[in-house]
Amino acid sequence: MTNTIKNMDELAKASGVSRPTVSKYFHDPDSVRASTRERIEAAIRAHDYRPNIYAINQNRKLTKNVGIVVPHLADPFFAEIARAIEQLCIEAGFSPTMYSSYGDAQQEIEILDSLRSLKPAGVLLAPLGHDSDLKRLEKFCKSVPTVLVDSNIQGLGEAFIGSDNASFVNQTVEYLVRTGEPPLFFEMETPSNPNADHRRETYIAKMDSMGFEPEIVGVPGKGWNFEEIGYRGAHDLLDKGIPKRSILCSNDRLAIGFLSAAYERGLTVGRQPGDTLRLASNDDHPYARFTCPSLTTAAHDYEAVSTHSVRTLVERIEQGSALRTRQETRYPARLVLRNSS
Repeated sequence: MTNTIKNMDELAKASGVSRPTVSKYFHDPDSVRASTRERIEAAIRAHDYRPNIYAINQNRKLTKNVGIVVPHLADPFFAEIARAIEQLCIEAGFSPTMYSSYGDAQQEIEILDSLRSLKPAGVLLAPLGHDSDLKRLEKFCKSVPTVLVDSNIQGLGEAFIGSDNASFVNQTVEYLVRTGEPPLFFEMETPSNPNADHRRETYIAKMDSMGFEPEIVGVPGKGWNFEEIGYRGAHDLLDKGIPKRSILCSNDRLAIGFLSAAYERGLTVGRQPGDTLRLASNDDHPYARFTCPSLTTAAHDYEAVSTHSVRTLVERIEQGSALRTRQETRYPARLVLRNSS
């Protein structure tokens, strides 16, 4: 019958090595000599020892726990970013835990308060943005190494990594103007995310620079149910007639709602001469290529944003002190031409 050992002191005696060396092994197996590692692992197998990982993390300077916080895991964009970041954290040797505030500012703060009490090595945070409690976010970022992803709140966190929202709209406007009439911009009256503000501002500036009058339709609605808001807003807009043949939606989820409303009204969307509307949008939502017609859109560089975010946080964690300057990195979009325009 195998003798059970209860802690690392007993494992040290069983393996014939010092207690500090056993602790060092559990922090980083490659940090001890191969022969020593073999003795420890032989004792682990012989006595079926299972370490208390939580206790190990609490007793070391550098834990391996990382928090990932996003505004809404039901949003396919954030689900894709979170999935990529989670996998990269695991590959880097960290233990990620996923959280979603589901568009609720109070829940976002409760998540951050809970994370702070767990003393994670660091956090990758995609904040709500407009609805976030900025004072509480600032307090959190001062106490926990934090890298912001997707939405930039100036001065918070030690770095921001996201997409260049100007490049999204510049490319889609240029394409629509080059291939037809200038577009109307379709958005929510109350955007949930600061990126939407940058896209509207870019649309106005781009249309002005090209000698066209900007035309913006802001539809009622608040929150993260973008498809429903786009659907209702498109019906309201089309009740007044078709204002322009070219429509540029602020994001793909609004565009999906618009496509549904157009279909119900018997309107054809596409690039053919007989089609009623041309529709383009921004983000390259994971389902954008499966809509009918498939969406022309400007795509995030999911891989670059995810990889750089994790690399920056790992660098900060391993450095053990704050980055010398706050870093900001924005990756340009890539125009994806499909059948909707």
